[in-house]
Amino acid sequence: MDQTRRANVVWSGNLQTGSGTITDVTSGSFGNLPVSWPARTESPNGKTSPEELLAAAHAACFSMSLSARLAKNGTPPERLEVSATVTFAQQEVGWKVAASTIAVVGTVPGIDLDTFRSLADGAKDGCPISGALKGNVELSVDARLA
Repeated sequence: MDQTRRANVVWSGNLQTGSGTITDVTSGSFGNLPVSWPARTESPNGKTSPEELLAAAHAACFSMSLSARLAKNGTPPERLEVSATVTFAQQEVGWKVAASTIAVVGTVPGIDLDTFRSLADGAKDGCPISGALKGNVELSVDARLA
């Protein structure tokens, strides 16, 4: 069954001096998050950005994908510490989400580093968020065991 999710934003003003608020989301788990162009291209100053939310989505999606692959391998993880760093870069034609770099440290009994790295690379390619970015954003993963 298809699933849909929604997020609502209210924006006031122009791009440079205006600001917005992510007012609510389908789950109700967060809302009232301030956003602005300066928070996106300079210092966050307590505000979020689409790229920060994309990083959170990518880290969560990758965690699920890797966890499933590890379990299928017969080596379920005790713990995965995952971070995603999304790069928003100014290019000749304007701003672009240029890269998403995933770093994962796993506590996985019974697995060797090469197998862990191979499964992590597969998880990077198999994660639906990676699939949405693939071909448009540079994707990479740095996988280590604890």
